[in-house]
Amino acid sequence: MTSERSLTQLKAYGGSSPKPADFDSFWERALRELDAQTLDYELVPAEFTSELAECFHLYFTGVGGAKVHCKYVRPKKAEQAKGAGVVMFHGYSCDSGDWMEKVAYAAHGISVLAMDCRGQGGLSEDNLTVQGTTIRGHIIRGIDDPDPDKLYYRNVFLDTAQTARILMNMPEVDPERVGAFGLSQGGALTVACAALEPRIRLAVPVYPFLSDYKRAWELDITTSAYEEINYYFRFFDPHHEREEAIFNRLGYIDIQNLAGRIQAKVLWVTGLADTICPPSTQFAAYNKITATKELMVYHEYGHEYLPYLSDRTLQTFMTL
Repeated sequence: MTSERSLTQLKAYGGSSPKPADFDSFWERALRELDAQTLDYELVPAEFTSELAECFHLYFTGVGGAKVHCKYVRPKKAEQAKGAGVVMFHGYSCDSGDWMEKVAYAAHGISVLAMDCRGQGGLSEDNLTVQGTTIRGHIIRGIDDPDPDKLYYRNVFLDTAQTARILMNMPEVDPERVGAFGLSQGGALTVACAALEPRIRLAVPVYPFLSDYKRAWELDITTSAYEEINYYFRFFDPHHEREEAIFNRLGYIDIQNLAGRIQAKVLWVTGLADTICPPSTQFAAYNKITATKELMVYHEYGHEYLPYLSDRTLQTFMTL
């Protein structure tokens, strides 16, 4: 299998979707709202226990007053010295995952804070009220609202930065040794987190979602994670009279437009046979990263289990 473009072409691809003229001011305003949020949180001992780690449910109040849930796992002897930390983000519609993988990190002295996205498969609440439809999916949630601040992913992107700030503020964590990790939607949130919280030192996004929406739509979108854009046009703009405005609005939550803000070292993982998050959409963001970066390519793999990746990722974060 091959990608829709050659690897050489992908490495030179600059993206198709627009960047709103006020993109930077949009996010600076959003970050000011985030700065006003408290870093207070509630810890509740988890039902899962381990001899190697302490496990908690962690709750904090995100922008707009939503209650956000995370799983927090730290080494049992974390109080003896400040160690490294990793924020983790999950795939589309899923949750923060099992405790086991996080315990593996804690066994190596790394504290993990894994966030549940608002209104998806975990315990975080979504209290966003918007005008217009969503038909299905979160990309288009808030797309018809007159206020672009009502875009669903604006709040989720801010949640990622707040999650990182909370972890950096933990007494057992060295704020200069924190990384971010996730696959698919989680990969996109890893990019957003590193872009919005410049203290992130290491980011490992794996075949990230939420990038270069117009390019995704130009491909066979009905078989990809971006199919809700097709549903939106089909039911609410079948003549595409608002096509330019829609893609401009989506530009506020397009990770390719945030990628240039990243200061962390980046290990970017992609599969060239990915039909769920097409490689060109991923490279639109990767190519805009100016920080130190490394590309790990799985030539015959798509949006699936990638062999040896878990081992490589843990070893990478151990360098923190």
